[in-house]
Amino acid sequence: MATSSPAQRIGVVGYGHLGQYLVERILKEGAGLGLTLAFVWNRNSDKLKGSVPAELILDDLSAFADRRCDVIVEVCHPKIAKDFGSHFLSQAHFLVGSPSALSDPELNHKLRQAAERHGRTLYVPSGALWGGQDIQRLSDSGALKAVFVRMSKHPSCFRLTGDTLSDWTEGEGRRVLFSGSVADLCPLAPNNVNTMAAAAMAAGTLGFSGVRGEIVSDTALRDYHVVEVEVTGVNGFSVRTVRRNPAQLGAVTGSATYNSFWSSLLVCKGHGGRVYLC
Repeated sequence: MATSSPAQRIGVVGYGHLGQYLVERILKEGAGLGLTLAFVWNRNSDKLKGSVPAELILDDLSAFADRRCDVIVEVCHPKIAKDFGSHFLSQAHFLVGSPSALSDPELNHKLRQAAERHGRTLYVPSGALWGGQDIQRLSDSGALKAVFVRMSKHPSCFRLTGDTLSDWTEGEGRRVLFSGSVADLCPLAPNNVNTMAAAAMAAGTLGFSGVRGEIVSDTALRDYHVVEVEVTGVNGFSVRTVRRNPAQLGAVTGSATYNSFWSSLLVCKGHGGRVYLC
């Protein structure tokens, strides 16, 4: 008689809106999909009490290996990838929900090496990026010349370092906050440009320094974020997509991205010691 394979054990690092969404779906639907929670960690563990079963709360993230995970999902801050990414990959596949962390060349190289050394997969979710696999295929074939990504949001949706947007006023309209390489943009808006980081990972021949990004504050965008992607290839090839992602005022992540991230998690079954866009 055939036996069913054991459930895939998932560790969730971060319990903001996206973390809560993932935990709730795993608890409700995981059994039917071959998923089970191994642990949930949050910087403020008090936030977990009452909503996450006590036995699943991990107080000390450095003890994650005790929970024997198949996949660890980061959905809180790029610093987690820097501090724990290589350790995660020594024990499990790693879905990095803040791929802006990979704009650091040293960390990018370190995590790629860890994935290869341990035979684990460093998964990069597509998020709000449309056509990521197509960009990757174009890059792999040597036919990719340029990628440009513009993200436009209501100013309340940005989480920027410094005081770039401290003076915004309702009704001011459209303001370009930054235009340049994604490598330079990621440190300015680490929580807002993960879509661009995913594009930079897909466009391997261009990388973070070669992919261009622009963020735009627009007080007219009260109900959605706009993501525009322009891809240029050889022999006059080009594609331009415009995605309108429904989002509430103040929301860093658009609502459609939650389902996209869930779909990415379901892909994380192991793809060898490499980086994989999902």
